[in-house]
Amino acid sequence: MECLEITDERDRPLMVMPIAQARRQPVRHRVVLVMLYDAEGRIYLQKRAANKRLYPGRWDLSATGHVLAGESREDAALRELREELGIAAGRLIRRAEIPATEATDFAHVTLFVVGPVGEAPQPNPDEVADGMFVDADELDALLEHFRDMLTPALIWAAERGDVFRDMPCPVYADEPKLSEQS
Repeated sequence: MECLEITDERDRPLMVMPIAQARRQPVRHRVVLVMLYDAEGRIYLQKRAANKRLYPGRWDLSATGHVLAGESREDAALRELREELGIAAGRLIRRAEIPATEATDFAHVTLFVVGPVGEAPQPNPDEVADGMFVDADELDALLEHFRDMLTPALIWAAERGDVFRDMPCPVYADEPKLSEQS
């Protein structure tokens, strides 16, 4: 049985509780959000499976999930990438942290960035109905015209400017490498 650490307002552990029991009451817990990028600097969006309790069928950040009892936020983010997208990422960058409030459903949220990755995501059909890489213009169009098809987490990260902030330069296959330039 998967369990969560229930925390206080300062994110200090108080007790361990099964996920199903925690969902039935407003208790503070930890959640991770992961933004995965390809070599062109595009973010991968997942379409949540129809069987998801929250926001079924909506487009979301690359991978999301609860931090299990005894698990670090980083380990949870890496686990969610593996479980949802089949991606074995190595390096995570912590982008933002949001304290638990009623607006976050009492979740202490940690946002991570990973990439660029060379491998294509292999969505787990139990978790993810579909997926796609989008650039900044495509994300802006989704926000403007299809907002009701997006999760609050995706809207929040985009409106904060976190999605395409401080991205490394895209890598293109046909560009000469530094050593080839003279």
